[in-house]
Amino acid sequence: MGILAWIIIGLLAGAIAKAIMPGKDPGGVIITMLIGIVGGLLGGWLGKVIFGVDSVDGFFELSTWIAAIVGSLILLALYRVFTGNRGRSHRHA
Repeated sequence: MGILAWIIIGLLAGAIAKAIMPGKDPGGVIITMLIGIVGGLLGGWLGKVIFGVDSVDGFFELSTWIAAIVGSLILLALYRVFTGNRGRSHRHA
């Protein structure tokens, strides 16, 4: 698959991951798109390392989409853990 296909899959996988794990994230749409693109690559790599299969067969293959979405979910969760409450104001009573 070409880089353009990876970007498209990543953008869509990031949007799906955001829909599965809704919430307010610092960074907005741009960060979500980047998480999706990198998450797609992470999912493909994890599929190959853990299961020994080429989970990135083609643009229209179900395994490609599952790998990209799972990778995006993992990255989105890690992003939320590491950013924590940064960007949110704290009130003092």
